[in-house]
Amino acid sequence: MVRVAGIDCGTNSIRLLVADAVTADGARADPARTDGAAAGSTTRLEDVHREMRVVRLGQGVDATGMLAPEALERTFAAADDYAATVRSLGAERVRFVATSAMRDAGNRDEFVAGIRERFGVDPEIVAGTEEAALSFAGAASVLALEEGRPVLVVDLGGGSTEFVLGDARGVIAAASIDMGCVRLTERHLHSDPPTSDEIAAAERDVDAGLARALAGVALGEATAIIGVAGSITTITAHALRLPTYQPERIHAAELTISQITDACADLLALTRGERAALPYMHPGRVDVIGAGALVWRRILARVSELTGGAITTAVTSEHDILDGIALSTLAESAS
Repeated sequence: MVRVAGIDCGTNSIRLLVADAVTADGARADPARTDGAAAGSTTRLEDVHREMRVVRLGQGVDATGMLAPEALERTFAAADDYAATVRSLGAERVRFVATSAMRDAGNRDEFVAGIRERFGVDPEIVAGTEEAALSFAGAASVLALEEGRPVLVVDLGGGSTEFVLGDARGVIAAASIDMGCVRLTERHLHSDPPTSDEIAAAERDVDAGLARALAGVALGEATAIIGVAGSITTITAHALRLPTYQPERIHAAELTISQITDACADLLALTRGERAALPYMHPGRVDVIGAGALVWRRILARVSELTGGAITTAVTSEHDILDGIALSTLAESAS
């Protein structure tokens, strides 16, 4: 049996997953075995504990290039609790991954030292391409993919958005673009609700980002699109008009692009108070969900255009880079 822990520290939130490795027949995976029961392609994760906190580590990083002291303090407070949980649950392997905000931060050494002290492992500041691959692995772990029918996984984060084209064989092409809900909110969306000029400026930013993504990923070759991460799951909750945030309703939900676009337009037009009153809205997303909605609707419109209207729906997955991080520890265990 192997129990692993993955920590995803992004621009807006820090998340923890402690999970057991389970083989296809339901047995606990044993990485020491070499008879096919070791962690591998037939191994899945069985959640033991999953948690998310919004700490806004990337507060101001886009403008200053530095982590704010109060953002570090919030992140370290969450890390203290997560480290205690990891120890109490007996996770044998831990991988801590930091993404967009940390790639941009000039004072990252303070963060690295603080995480090492708390977890006993160095946080890995991964490149955008690895972030994309981990996101794809997490989404693909619970969704049926086919060879020769590439899907596009879009991971819309706080500081960056990852575009990953892949099929059952794995990643075909990937790109990580510096456009996320925190970054665009700080750059452009200052009014409550945003003005038409602010929205237009943000859309120009997103369109430029999409052009950069297209240089590395053939978005038009996708046969389906899967959206992951908090902005997209919250938009899906809004489109479904859920009474509370219900992961079991959100995961694998397939909505028309028209439904999603309407939900995005509505969220972008709401005031901060109106967004805060929504029963499925996490308090830490209230001020950035408008930017997330703007990015998501722009991506869907562009992909639909590039596929000649062949893609008319999008699927939401509750499983993403966090699952990919935990899964990657199984590969390490087996090596």
